Amino acid sequence: MGRGRVELKRIENKINRQVTFSKRRNGLLKKAYELSVLCDAEVALIIFSSRGKLYEFGSSGMSKTLERYQRCCFTPQDNSLERETQ
Repeated sequence: MGRGRVELKRIENKINRQVTFSKRRNGLLKKAYELSVLCDAEVALIIFSSRGKLYEFGSSGMSKTLERYQRCCFTPQDNSLERETQ
């Protein structure tokens, strides 16, 4: 039997909030890695903590993936079909 849904609201206790952030951050990083391996997908994940610390995952290098994202999103023509087929 699975766990019930967690109520989504800000955790007021600073220590509990930091512990939850660390656990969920690690879970997100793991899921990003799994998605990249299982589906041969190019994945980039950027997380900033409340203190401003950067955490990132890039399956083929963050710079390469961000450059690809910029080429897709900031070109003058509509290339939505190209985005789906890449």
